[in-house]
Amino acid sequence: MSIYLTAIVKSKEGASDAMKTLLQQLVVESRKENACLQYDLHQDQENPNVFIFHEIWESRKGWDLHNSQPHIADFIAGSADFIDGTVQIYHTEKIS
Repeated sequence: MSIYLTAIVKSKEGASDAMKTLLQQLVVESRKENACLQYDLHQDQENPNVFIFHEIWESRKGWDLHNSQPHIADFIAGSADFIDGTVQIYHTEKIS
């Protein structure tokens, strides 16, 4: 069963460019994963400090494996000075 996620990441004021660079690297590495069906990054047009991921994973097992990858750990460590709060993750169900 596919896993549908929306994740929201916020950067601190003045750190959107640094955060974008980290997130774009995360996209490159995550798209290489076998269980990754979609991994799209968006930036809010009105607030450049808000980034939104739309993700589809092949299975819960694949998403769990994603969360244990070195590039996730690298993002967590690298974003510590730029992130505003915690990443909000919404598990959704595709209805149409």
